[in-house]
Amino acid sequence: MSTIARLSKKDRQSRLTQTLKENPFATDEDLATMFDVSIQTIRLDRLELGIPELRERIKSVAEQSLDPVKSLGADEVIGEIIDLQLDSQAISVLEVNENHVFSRTLIARGHYIFAQANSLAVAVINAEVALTATARMRFIRPVKLGERLIAKAVVRSNDGQESKVRVETKVQGETVFTASFRVYRIAHPDEANTKNRG
Repeated sequence: MSTIARLSKKDRQSRLTQTLKENPFATDEDLATMFDVSIQTIRLDRLELGIPELRERIKSVAEQSLDPVKSLGADEVIGEIIDLQLDSQAISVLEVNENHVFSRTLIARGHYIFAQANSLAVAVINAEVALTATARMRFIRPVKLGERLIAKAVVRSNDGQESKVRVETKVQGETVFTASFRVYRIAHPDEANTKNRG
């Protein structure tokens, strides 16, 4: 993340407010690097401006724009869904912790990155049952311990019982993973027994 040249306090706080409007998921550490100040300075700026800490910002975004997930149980989604508009788009956040990485390299295991994207692609579908039929994916760069994955799913098309969903996963605004899914939607759970799971 590029560093902004040293600003006056007034200019910094103005820029900070705008930055968090555009990216409410930026951490105090991210912002401190961006503005070339200490984390404590960012916290003081937030207090003065009445901007809540990250967890509260994520919760606030989620409360504003969250449809109920129909196709999965809440515990079946990998990551925390903070935006869900069924058959339109969804966003989830996954903090990469020790459970997600290889112990020797501290690099995230690919199946967690895929699982976040795949479960989001299924969750965004407005159906009682949704099954992944195919997936085309691309890992762009390794993800490390402590990074925050923000995945955004967009429903590109709905054609009968099939939907096409595109997912892009970013870390601090940098794309690290993309995937295109074909998702099969089933109106009634009983029909699932006659279909092959993807």
